[in-house]
Amino acid sequence: MSVFIKSMVEKSETIKFRIDKERKQVWINFCSERQITLTSFIVNSVEGKLLDNERREVLAFIEKQDYLFVKIETNINQVAKMVNGQKNISEPELKNFSETLRQLILLKIRQNEIFEKIYSMLAK
Repeated sequence: MSVFIKSMVEKSETIKFRIDKERKQVWINFCSERQITLTSFIVNSVEGKLLDNERREVLAFIEKQDYLFVKIETNINQVAKMVNGQKNISEPELKNFSETLRQLILLKIRQNEIFEKIYSMLAK
């Protein structure tokens, strides 16, 4: 049996419950705004998982962070190329550059801690 058919069989159970029309419409509007299904909303809420739209937002955030660090690393390489060409760097410029690198390292460590938490949430 293929995975698709097996998946369809596993999701054949139905749960029925009563809800006010107004509340149902609020839920439907909520799901529509976030481009998720009502089933996904209910199941993920009950199981304490991230909603599909939240998962997409988190992944977009991670991609943006990666892009920003690539830009910073490119700037660092440009400074290194300039210094290599001139064969010297002034003491104040070196201190400023070193402090900037120190701050970058601290930000990268913090980012990695946040990413670990995010990945553990996504894995649920």
